[in-house]
Amino acid sequence: MYNLNLGENKSKDQKNLKKSLLFVLALAVSFGLGAALFNQDFFAKQFNAALAPKTPAIQNGDNPVKIEYVAQTSQEEAVIKAVNDYSPAVASIIITKNMPVYERYYSTPSEMFDPFGFWENFQAPQVRQRGTEKKEVGAGSGFIVSEDGMMVTNKHVVRDANAEYTVITADGEKYPAKVLALDPAQDLAVVKISGGEEKKFPFVKLGDSSNLQIGQTVIAIGNALGEFDNTVSVGVISGLKRSITASGGGARETLENLIQTDAAINEGNSGGPLLNLKGEVIGVNTAIASGAQNVGFVLPINAAKRALEQVKNSGKISYPYLGIYYTIVDDDVKKENDLPVGYGAWITSPGTNQNGRPIAPVIAGSPAKTAGLKDQDIVLEINGEKIDMKNTLSQAIAKYNVGDKIKLKVWRDGKEIEAEVILGDRSESE
Repeated sequence: MYNLNLGENKSKDQKNLKKSLLFVLALAVSFGLGAALFNQDFFAKQFNAALAPKTPAIQNGDNPVKIEYVAQTSQEEAVIKAVNDYSPAVASIIITKNMPVYERYYSTPSEMFDPFGFWENFQAPQVRQRGTEKKEVGAGSGFIVSEDGMMVTNKHVVRDANAEYTVITADGEKYPAKVLALDPAQDLAVVKISGGEEKKFPFVKLGDSSNLQIGQTVIAIGNALGEFDNTVSVGVISGLKRSITASGGGARETLENLIQTDAAINEGNSGGPLLNLKGEVIGVNTAIASGAQNVGFVLPINAAKRALEQVKNSGKISYPYLGIYYTIVDDDVKKENDLPVGYGAWITSPGTNQNGRPIAPVIAGSPAKTAGLKDQDIVLEINGEKIDMKNTLSQAIAKYNVGDKIKLKVWRDGKEIEAEVILGDRSESE
């Protein structure tokens, strides 16, 4: 009987097999690690290269010329550049006026019937005026449009003929200011800095407000609250061709074709510029909606450019003039007032004056009065051009010149009539 030690032989074979497997495994791990490191480095380089900006080359014969990659200017950089370039041309306008000074005193009533002398030692408080003194009564903003110190601001900032105006430039210098002209149709005024004849003032670049887009980024600069000069706020154009009735300081007027923006416009910002990202002025900050959040209104700069040109040429701002107060009719106005048509300019009183008396809807002595227009008439067309929300009466008249004869189609007492009007000259002196 053979006694075979099978367990010992099997053990030796297993050991040899294990050694072979370990050797193969070691080789596999070595090659794997090497390949992994190579691939990691290779793919990392490829990934980074894909993310890196491309540097194009222009072939110049056999010598390629590299062009350095320049990143697109960000909105933040554009805002900062516009502010740095043009905020030196934005100034504060301080309004001062002689105001009465009152004092309180006590005296015995001299005219009181007092047969028993009861009030003889009684001292009643009295108030009397003790002269006047100059006081700051308001502030606004404006922007310089030429190196000789001509400025644009709002009419409501400088409309008080009894006040004095001081311009404080961005460098802190103070100059007296003279009001050259007030715009009769828009809330605009042209002002000239005095006393700086030998100085060349920084001035803004005027843009074009005819091709603005809703959503376009804009920058407002002004003297916020009359205290924080050259305050900057950024927003977008929220709407175009807005119409509002603005009031303040005892004045009330209807403004049309306005830009709406959510860039913060605070008290004191009135008259400051609204800029685009190129740094061009596209509007004049004018009004805010009370009780709302960041609903501001801006006059288009093209209206100011027209005013500036007229002041340079004639020394005043004038418009062709009809002489009526009106409300533009739409479906809502038609329904609310039971009107026969849903378009046109409805001649109606804007309310009462400071004495509480109704304001006449057709101005005495005006071209409209001469032509026979009446209260409650609806002007439907001017020279065949329909009057509606998209083409208001003032926009239609602005296409003509002083002295032009126009033909009106008017709805009166249930029928259409025609009237001819020779447009007058409306200037700030009227």
